[in-house]
Amino acid sequence: MVDHWLNTPVGSYLGSNYGNDIASLLQRPNSEGAANDFLAKLRTDVPVVTALPESAISLYAIPNGLDRLVIHLDVSGRTYNLSDMG
Repeated sequence: MVDHWLNTPVGSYLGSNYGNDIASLLQRPNSEGAANDFLAKLRTDVPVVTALPESAISLYAIPNGLDRLVIHLDVSGRTYNLSDMG
């Protein structure tokens, strides 16, 4: 279900805002809460994810070179590389 959500852009289904907006994570300060908004949208769109504990879902970035970050979403031990999807 998370795979499907990650591969579905927002607005792909007529009349629904289901899907992710990976681009919303870019060019925003960390203090602005973009990661929390992204995870909240995941929980809203994929209700089964709400059954997991809060600590089972995380979004983090790893520096890659001087000016690049690799963004990862971890859901209950399964890691998705968001940098490859956007």
